[in-house]
This record gives sequence, structure tokens and C-alpha cells, in this order.
Amino acid sequence: MDHDTADVLGEDEVMEQKKLIQFRNIVKDFDGQIVLKGINLDIYENEFVTLLGPSGCGKTTLLRILGGFLEANEGAIIFDGEDIAKVPPHKRELNTVFQKYALFPHMSVYQNIAFGLKIKKMSKDVIEQKVMKMLKLIGLEGYEDKNVTLLSGGQQQRVAIARALVNEPKVLLLDEPLGALDLKLRKEMQYELKRIQQEVGITFIYVTHDQEEALTMSDKIVVMKDGEIQQVGTPQEIYNEPINRYVANFIGESNIIPAVMLEDYKVKFDDIVFDCEDRDFKKKREWSASRDLSVSRLIPMLRSWKMA
Repeated sequence: MDHDTADVLGEDEVMEQKKLIQFRNIVKDFDGQIVLKGINLDIYENEFVTLLGPSGCGKTTLLRILGGFLEANEGAIIFDGEDIAKVPPHKRELNTVFQKYALFPHMSVYQNIAFGLKIKKMSKDVIEQKVMKMLKLIGLEGYEDKNVTLLSGGQQQRVAIARALVNEPKVLLLDEPLGALDLKLRKEMQYELKRIQQEVGITFIYVTHDQEEALTMSDKIVVMKDGEIQQVGTPQEIYNEPINRYVANFIGESNIIPAVMLEDYKVKFDDIVFDCEDRDFKKKREWSASRDLSVSRLIPMLRSWKMA
């Protein structure tokens, strides 16, 4: 299934944006076990995209292939119009933030953030200007001389993000970066990450198994299972219009009831016609017919928050 835009049912509504990353038929196996089964996905400039799914679904593998840490068996990745298959990780216009931060314990906050700039042999004045700008962005002004080992987990995570962003990448990859934080800090950092992404105006690609994180931060969610994309859409689309039973069960609490879709906003079960929120019935029927699927026999879902 091709997931070039937000969702197969919402293709006509996608705003014109510049495609920054195009995954084309990405296949990857480990010792004969296929973990990515022909992934097709487009990611646009300035999007906050979350790859969401359980452990083993292939989300981190896809991220690592994009980062250049793994090589796909088949397929291509087009980055800003160019195939980057042969481009080494350090030359790709992206940076990665990992769950374990990977900060240098013998360096101060300032030195950690400045590290990449010094490698590029930038002038001292430029480095200072960029580092101080990052410290303001992450809310750690006055911490530049602090030892990173004395910071809280949330503060260390912010330093890791600043170190990645100070090099001004086009894309920031985040591999379950909040996993080591406690619940309160995790919730705080969800809003911080979204704020930072909006301020710097670049694409964030975030990997998680946590549906709340995905729904809170994302412009677009990519739901994955067993190496395949199940659905792509906004948080609202994923929550209100799950494409199949798996997505409905994975995102939020739901009650699933066999029924027949009659038309837009009308569904029938137990010989009674009810109003519902489902729409685009004609579009879904045409899409399903083109794939030899039946769309009239739908499985309506009740979300608990919509009950009186």
C-alpha cells in the first residue's frame, strides 16, 4: 500500500508542501527474517512525524536506515531530491537524539553543545553565539558551566537535543528519547519537544510505542505493525477514523461492533440506523473496490469519551 500522503482516504485534502524525504519500497531483513516489507512513505518539510507501533514493528529500523546506520536490502531513500543510499551518516543533513542521551560526562553543558561546531572548526565567536542561542531555546540559560552529570534527566535530554540542533540539520531523528524519564518529566518534555520543533522550524521524526506521546506531539502519525504501515494520518484522523481493527485497538480505548455502513454519517446495526461520524463513504468504497475489498461491511467503533 502506498502512503505517499497523509492517509489513503484524505489524499485530496493534503496541502501543497515540499517533500523532504521519500521512502520507496524499503525492504530490510536480519538473518532471513524480514522486518520491513516494502515501506513507502513521504515526509514533508517542517512536519513532526511519529513512527508509532509495538516493539519489533520496524519503526526503529526504518529510522536507522534513514540515519545511515543500517543499509536497506531493497528500495531507495530520496532526501531533498537526491538518493542518499551511498551518503555516509556524518554527511547526511540530519542528526539523531537517542534514549540514553550519549552526553560527554567530562564536558560541561556548553562544551557538549559546542562539540559538533568545534569539529567543523567554526570560530569561537560563532560557536558562542550558536550555543547561547540553543541554551535559550531549551530553557537552560545560566547552565553553560554546569557538569552534565549533575543535571536532571529532563535537563540532560534538553542538552542532547540542543547538541543535535546546533548543527542546523534539516531533520532531527528522535529514537524513543523520553523512555528513560519518569512520567511527570515525560509529559513535560512532550510539550517542550513540540515547542522546540515549532521554533526551529525543521522536520522531526520521532519513534515511540507510546500512543499518548504520538497523539500529543505529532502533525502526522505513521502506525506500524510487523514491518508494514497500517495507516498514516493526523492524530485526529488516526483516532477518529482508524483504517482497520488493529489501529482502532492500538490507539485509545474502543468498543467494536459489527454493522453495515449505509452512507456518510449513517450506520446500521441491530436493524436500527444510527448517526455516526464516519464520512467519505463513496471514496472509501471506490478505494476498497480497487483493492478487491468490501467496504459496506464496516466495524463501527465507540470511543468512551464520546459516550453521554
